[in-house]
Amino acid sequence: MRLVTLVALLSLGASQAMALPETCKELSGEKSELASKLLAEVRPYDCCDDTIAGCIEAEVECSLVPRLAADVCRQVAAGKDGEEIRQAMRRRAQSMMPTLSPAEIDADEATRAGDEDAPVTLVMYACTTCPFCYAIASDLYELISEGNLSGKVKLYYRSYPLRAHENSVEGGLALGAAARLGEFWPLARVVYERIDEFSTDEVGEWAESVGLDREEFESVMKDSATRQALAESRREGMRNGVDSTPTFFINGRRYTYETTVEVLEDVLLEEHERVTAE
Repeated sequence: MRLVTLVALLSLGASQAMALPETCKELSGEKSELASKLLAEVRPYDCCDDTIAGCIEAEVECSLVPRLAADVCRQVAAGKDGEEIRQAMRRRAQSMMPTLSPAEIDADEATRAGDEDAPVTLVMYACTTCPFCYAIASDLYELISEGNLSGKVKLYYRSYPLRAHENSVEGGLALGAAARLGEFWPLARVVYERIDEFSTDEVGEWAESVGLDREEFESVMKDSATRQALAESRREGMRNGVDSTPTFFINGRRYTYETTVEVLEDVLLEEHERVTAE
């Protein structure tokens, strides 16, 4: 296997050097050597049949190549070893390759964030008492509503209460009531911002703070139809293999790669480029 080092790639010429991300250029020493080795091994899962390094050297026009190079170098910079990164890149490929059998998801328009005509659909199964959901829900909402993913991605929320979490069902009922009353995301953002303070008394006050009538909200929250919708959302998640939160689906494909905001933004932009180029 021919090893193309980062230094060699940088010396190839202006157009090719531009294809090598800053994340890679900033590496040195053993980390630079590891990145070089991985870039000479890992192959893009679309638009180029060579390794990442080979595609860059050959000046292949493929936006996925520098994106994957940046991802490899990001992980090297973070201190991951070679095998960890190889496995991670395999998970990314599995998550991003088109599937013939997309998951069946009954997305509720009342929970949508983003432009209804956006070509990429992101579904998030989440629990209101899940700290990992708390860490990402509001950031995703902002990215999709007014940030870099605006007009490109639409997000749907599907409740998946975790039985081991206190108040998970009550939180799901509260968001179900807010969806039925047309104020899903305003209340969802409050709930996640104050995740450690949740109680049935507090959530009524929070509903008032986002403009809902408290008495009506509490009535809808107790309504059997709200509980039934929550139960069906959880059953749907189970049918789709959800066993933890947050779990994401991108255009019907289960996503099993990293769930940081940084990485999700990157893969969603990749998906947007793919579907709009077809």
